[in-house]
Amino acid sequence: MFEAVEELVAEHADLEKKLADPSVHADQANARKLNKRYAELTPIVATYRSWKQHGDDIETARELAADDPDFAAEVKDLEKRREELTDKLRLLLVPRDPSDDKDVILEIKAGAGGDESALFAGDLLRMYLRYAERVGWKTEIIDATESELGGYKDVQVAVKARGQIEPGQGVWARLKYEGGVHRVQRVPATESQGRIHTSAAGVLVTPEAEEVDVEINPNDLRIDVYRSSGPGGQSVNTTDSAVRITHIPTGVVASCQNEKSQLQNKEQAMRILRSRLLAMAQEEAEREAADARRSQVRTVDRSEKIRTYNFPENRISDHRVGFKAYNLVQVLDGDLDAVIQACVDADSAAKLAAA
Repeated sequence: MFEAVEELVAEHADLEKKLADPSVHADQANARKLNKRYAELTPIVATYRSWKQHGDDIETARELAADDPDFAAEVKDLEKRREELTDKLRLLLVPRDPSDDKDVILEIKAGAGGDESALFAGDLLRMYLRYAERVGWKTEIIDATESELGGYKDVQVAVKARGQIEPGQGVWARLKYEGGVHRVQRVPATESQGRIHTSAAGVLVTPEAEEVDVEINPNDLRIDVYRSSGPGGQSVNTTDSAVRITHIPTGVVASCQNEKSQLQNKEQAMRILRSRLLAMAQEEAEREAADARRSQVRTVDRSEKIRTYNFPENRISDHRVGFKAYNLVQVLDGDLDAVIQACVDADSAAKLAAA
């Protein structure tokens, strides 16, 4: 079992030697690449070594138990621990999403439900901002269209990690399961009869692309400028500072009007466009890979209605994995770890079963 891990152990040792060589760090890009791979392999190697050591300890304990029955209990404890290590190692060997360490651009759009949907979109934005604050991520609102009652018709926010990222703890690794339709059931602020309404908002999460991730030909872009609209600000409705960029080959459109200058809005719109094109390319690659193999890996689908926030029952339900909890107020205040972890665990279990 796990014979192939020996190759990873050898690769880990080779990386360790390379990283100890000062000349390697002269090329910062290459050093970062080696460090990233070393960090990915370290938990696998450490777990594998512990798994092997427990196997040796079990054999020793069995030999001793033949002469002294007191060692029999130790054998059971060691066997139990080795089973746990076996499961952990299998999980670590599941192929990782190459984008897991990337930052993201998260978009929230009001859906069915009018003003109540826009207010709910605002609640979702606050939830993600508070969650990012809890885990130490940096957030930046790129563009937003507010509603008259204080919610958002549409808002885009960049979420970035700080410092060294632990494997599986990157922004995309945690937030990629949030994409989809979020439904809320509550008495709206606009409802005078006290009736419960159902409305929805859509969430789109894409890994933020760097310029090296997506090659965009400037000749493939149509850039339109127009006057900003929305509440307040000296630049609103006075200058053609808002920018809309259309990627002609794909029809993908990105726009921004929040910044004061046309140049700043163009830069922000390009960030959004790059991320959307990267997401499109990745989805196309995934579709091609799925068509190329008969047995498809079932993962948590981000395209369907994924979650319900029920205020009368203080309940949150994730329909993809059967998660249910009665701490809706805390979740909307950013306590999202348990909800996200349920999706992570379900996805890992499905991939492990397929592997």
